[in-house]
Amino acid sequence: MLRHALLSTALLTVFAASAHAAPAPALTTVAERSGFLNTGRYAEVETLCRQFQARYPKQVRCIEFGRTPENRPMLALAVTNTGALTPAEAARRKLPVLLVQGGIHAGEIDGKDAGFLALREVLEGKAAPGALDKQVLLFVPVFNVDGHERFGQWNRPNQRGPVEMGWRSTAQNYNLNREYMKADTPEMQHMLALVNAWDPLAYVDLHVTDGAQFEPDISIQVEPVHAGDAALRVAGTALRDGVLADLASQGSDPKPFYISFAENDNPQSGFVDSAPNPRFSHGYFQLRNRFGMLVETHSWKDYPTRVRITRNTIVSLLSQVAQHGAQWRQTALEADARAAQLAGSTLPLTYKTTEKSRMIAFRGYAYTRTPSEVSGALMTRYDETTPQIWNVPLRDEIVPDLQQAAPQAGYLVPAAQAQMVAAKLRQHGVSYQVLAGAPGKLPVETFRATQVKFGAQSFEGRQTVAVQGEWQKEARVVGAGALYVPVNQAKARLVVALLEPRAPDSLLAWGSFNTAFERKEYMEEYVAEDVARAQLAADPALAAQFQQKLASDPAFAKSPAARLEFFARRHASWDERLNLYPVLRTDVAPAGLALPPTRTPKLSNRTD
Repeated sequence: MLRHALLSTALLTVFAASAHAAPAPALTTVAERSGFLNTGRYAEVETLCRQFQARYPKQVRCIEFGRTPENRPMLALAVTNTGALTPAEAARRKLPVLLVQGGIHAGEIDGKDAGFLALREVLEGKAAPGALDKQVLLFVPVFNVDGHERFGQWNRPNQRGPVEMGWRSTAQNYNLNREYMKADTPEMQHMLALVNAWDPLAYVDLHVTDGAQFEPDISIQVEPVHAGDAALRVAGTALRDGVLADLASQGSDPKPFYISFAENDNPQSGFVDSAPNPRFSHGYFQLRNRFGMLVETHSWKDYPTRVRITRNTIVSLLSQVAQHGAQWRQTALEADARAAQLAGSTLPLTYKTTEKSRMIAFRGYAYTRTPSEVSGALMTRYDETTPQIWNVPLRDEIVPDLQQAAPQAGYLVPAAQAQMVAAKLRQHGVSYQVLAGAPGKLPVETFRATQVKFGAQSFEGRQTVAVQGEWQKEARVVGAGALYVPVNQAKARLVVALLEPRAPDSLLAWGSFNTAFERKEYMEEYVAEDVARAQLAADPALAAQFQQKLASDPAFAKSPAARLEFFARRHASWDERLNLYPVLRTDVAPAGLALPPTRTPKLSNRTD
């Protein structure tokens, strides 16, 4: 803590002195000019985007890649010494693209100020010399722009600085850090369009963590490391370890896992590493065979310290990509080719952390745990003047959990659902085709849910659902206008994650097909009574089955509704589509395919 305090004081002194000595130099931020006490409003991002392009017209392009619900511009800076300032030129020159994104949670705004500082120093040749000769940097200073402008003190009460900051969620009250798969928000749809256009090798998501008080100042998590393509995991581990080593050499105490206690507020419970679901950025990009990095500075470090460490992280990333990016890009393209052969392969849908643990020495502070006179709960209080080594368990063995064989060919989406699903596939850059004709009855696989559990309350604007069941072979009629989504494409893992019903962030899991699990047709009880009596009289085997269930299932025997439904399910009026997932699997590509619709992301160059 003393080290951080000294560094923070030094930064404050330097920047305060320069602010009084002369007018603020060009391309500096409010944060720098205030000694990292304050952060600027979004107008500053718009101004700096123009100014960087004006100062470095051959190296910087200011891009507007979308508008927020409150009609603010979403801005990115494309930066390179190569002249490859468009997606097409970057691809033609086979340059790795590094996308660094700040402010997805706009109160956690270290990334914006650190990014502009790093960008200026790199362009001036003061940091990562030569790095921009070998890559393109895409810098998005603020992702959640509307949330950034919900500005105020104490928006992050357990975060030390800046004095005022933005808000966690968007103007529509969405948490963009849960949006990568469902992509309901305009902001995420614009971001995915930017990603589809530039195809970044690595996507870096800059945050500030919540949590307890301790000495480590940053965590760096990367995927693929625990999940994804095997060869890409090796490269992802090298990227992560390279950044960790760079930060450690600069005085940080970085960790490769999310620094949150296994049991809330209990330091002795230790830590549990995990593989993220694809609703999060680093869980999402491994499905695209690209690197996702989650960066979390520690909220209890002051703002000068956090900005410095985030700046160091960005500079390290630029250096790592400059040194290894060409090789890693080739590995990613080879992973694309391997993914295009994954049809029929068994793929993990989820991962779990085993109970295996190891003890680690973790730099914390002395603390006490006593009952609170306010809440009545057992509360932990830390003494930051007394460093202390905690010997605590770390569980970091991560293994596949739920696994599923992909279809031999692909998925079929009937015409009734095609428009909705096609829009999502386009947002993610997934290839599909449309059936021009009606192939009729086809041998397919269907999924009928044997258990359906809806979320008890709204989550991110959706009612989520979890289902149990298995795929079964069946003949179903497929009509014109259905979609065919082949597994054998570069984004095969993303296809499976979107369309497998039990995947944690599938379209089904996020509630896109909830009506398939809602019963719409019923019999009145007096009608059901007559139907049941007729069935009993006509079918002795059914009567015996009914009597056996009465004898063996007391709950069934006591429930009039369950007893009548026993017969209703066996009647011709029963809806055979109830609990039938409206997506099919096929082992053979269907005949009569048409070309898919296309949509080109609209990006503009801001020079005003």
